[in-house]
Amino acid sequence: MSWTGLVGFAWSDYDNEVSGALKALIGGDVGSFLAQVPAYGGSLVVRAPFAGAVAALGGGELAVYRALAIPCLLAAALLALVLVRRMGDRGRSTGARALVLGLCVANPVTLRALETGHPEELLCAALAIGAVLAARDRRTVLAGVLLGLALATKAWAVLAIGPVLLALPARRMVVLALAGGVAATVLAPIAVAAPHAATLVVAASTTGQIFVPWQLFWMLGEAGHVVIGGDGIPKPAGYRVPPEWLSPLTHPLIALLVVPLSLLWARVRGAAPRVDGEQVLALLALLLLLRCLLDPWNVVYYELPFLLALLAWEALCRPDRPPILALASTAIVWVTFEQAPAWLSPDVQCAFFLTWSLPLAAWLARTCCVERHGLPIQHDRPEQRARQDVAAQSGIGYGCGYFRTSCQESLRYSRCWSARMWCSQ
Repeated sequence: MSWTGLVGFAWSDYDNEVSGALKALIGGDVGSFLAQVPAYGGSLVVRAPFAGAVAALGGGELAVYRALAIPCLLAAALLALVLVRRMGDRGRSTGARALVLGLCVANPVTLRALETGHPEELLCAALAIGAVLAARDRRTVLAGVLLGLALATKAWAVLAIGPVLLALPARRMVVLALAGGVAATVLAPIAVAAPHAATLVVAASTTGQIFVPWQLFWMLGEAGHVVIGGDGIPKPAGYRVPPEWLSPLTHPLIALLVVPLSLLWARVRGAAPRVDGEQVLALLALLLLLRCLLDPWNVVYYELPFLLALLAWEALCRPDRPPILALASTAIVWVTFEQAPAWLSPDVQCAFFLTWSLPLAAWLARTCCVERHGLPIQHDRPEQRARQDVAAQSGIGYGCGYFRTSCQESLRYSRCWSARMWCSQ
């Protein structure tokens, strides 16, 4: 992937937004570096040691550009190894594991992220998914550190806070404190440039005049205008101008989605982290897909975190089949962003994007809210419900039901062998 996607950085976002800051940093001018970092400057702070090491060994601009992508690609490789190992422990087939490995480290959307100069999207996705898995394994410190690094890398990582906390059985405030401390430590150098930091906050919370067809608000734009892109080149005929009220609304809306959806998950699923810890990856995938749907700035590499979260969930929580859904989603994302613009008008591109993304989001929402512990809810037979109603109306039935529930919860969470034997009796 490095050999294919890191050929050069001319005319990419790296060339326009990052190269100047890196030149200043390598030259020893930290203040100039802080003054030039883009809104995702935290990711540059995380990856700066790699660039500094290569520059110290005599590497030029191209070597530094490639070095900044190394931690991102390593993060994807480590995530792939974790997923494949867990699948192997559960007896998954070699073909399924090979497919997960390939989609994780050689995804064509990853290639486009490298070519456009945004490998940090891959790094942030791996950190967020790793934080959920660490939380599910009750590794509190690791979950907090990974979540904090994700928050420092990209602002959209706030969507992972809810899933990480839901995957934890306890010590949630410890994880939040650790994540906040790690993120603050990474972002502290940028906060030194106070005026510029305020500008970055504004840039991260608005979308400006960028308005692309692959989002939910496209038809609200005004047609009939000549639209000039960020590169100064006019967009194809049919592009729309966004309404003025939309720009400051979408990013805060996306960030706030994590609250109601996480509360809904907790309400429907209950507190069962040992069972649902990996299932919460479906919630993370849903949140990341909604980010793509609601962001007027949606581009191809925005789909990468959603695809990786969907892949992780399908690899760990769908043992009956290989990750076909993640494979199909990757293919349709590639067609939508890389093939369709050549032969579809902008309005039809929007319709095509919504044709598959809205049903997929609805299906993920149903998976999060209807299924419990990875299995469909089993409906009781009428005669069984009648017996339960009669028992519930009596004090003895209520007491027995409460005692049975208490024993089941003790059996679920207890690590003591003797307590488990007592509860089972």
